[in-house]
Amino acid sequence: MTDPTTHFGFRQVPIDEKAKLVRSVFDSVADKYDLMNDLMSFGIHRLWKRIAVELSHVRPGDRVLDLAGGTGDMAQLFRGRVGEQGWVVLSDVNAEMLRRGRDRLIDAGWATGIEYAQIDAERLPFPDHTFDCVCIAFGLRNVTRKEEALQSMLRVLKPGGRAIVLEFSEAQGTLFRKTYDLYSFKLLPLLGKLVAGDEASYRYLAESIRVHPNQQALKGMMMEAGFARCEFFNLTRGVVAIHRGYKV
Repeated sequence: MTDPTTHFGFRQVPIDEKAKLVRSVFDSVADKYDLMNDLMSFGIHRLWKRIAVELSHVRPGDRVLDLAGGTGDMAQLFRGRVGEQGWVVLSDVNAEMLRRGRDRLIDAGWATGIEYAQIDAERLPFPDHTFDCVCIAFGLRNVTRKEEALQSMLRVLKPGGRAIVLEFSEAQGTLFRKTYDLYSFKLLPLLGKLVAGDEASYRYLAESIRVHPNQQALKGMMMEAGFARCEFFNLTRGVVAIHRGYKV
């Protein structure tokens, strides 16, 4: 009997090795992560994130868990909305990314109302019904067991709480998809090589997007996990989609 496998980009790897491989990718790119995000998306990622926060309906006093929060873009936006009575947890499985996020937020003047946690999205160490919103932005495709992560997100939400999944998805339109594929598999790795000195990690990025569930499939996974009123919003012709689901 062979050991179970999962995808790491287009490769199949033992399921217990994926987290280590993903961690090595982000250890490699952490130093240039923010710069590469701006270059890869022509700065549009900042708009995508703001739209996701708007769709979260987070209000003053809310508690928010930012999963796979990287260098803190989403956490900073959420912290501005929850106010002094609110609370944001910036989390990431990668210690280097989390350190950079913490330093960035402190440098920006956000010294209170934010906590930091190095955690695995599949096994959230919080009590049931803790958060008003759980968000994972550009991180779900890197999770080994996505179904378990979604179930864990649901568990820690309060009744009426919202999950927000901001992720690359399936581009819409044949011609646009072909152009996007050319950019993803030719220009993106080259950009990674020239700017970050790491072609392989950005090739993995392109591959990981293609094997991630598309809009309808991810919506179905959220419904299967127990979320209600699930819906998605395509941005930039489906290059990115925001999925939203509620806990009842």
